[in-house]
Amino acid sequence: MANSAQARKRARQSEKSRQLNAGQRATFRTAVKKVVYAIDAGEKDKAEALYKDAVPVIDRATGKGLISANKGARHKSRLNTRIRAL
Repeated sequence: MANSAQARKRARQSEKSRQLNAGQRATFRTAVKKVVYAIDAGEKDKAEALYKDAVPVIDRATGKGLISANKGARHKSRLNTRIRAL
């Protein structure tokens, strides 16, 4: 347990940040999964539309530091490659 005032404040900030990050991470993962499920179902048009919706979500997660820039680029590249392969 935090003993000093600054440690208590930092614990409050960390908890708030953790909860915000959890929500943003869930949004990111959901957007990626929707594209993957459309690809697996063989629905190219739907996958392309969902990919266009997922790209800003991935970029937003990257910009906020939730994921690294390389991870964001890797997700976009792999999803796009799978869509083009349909």
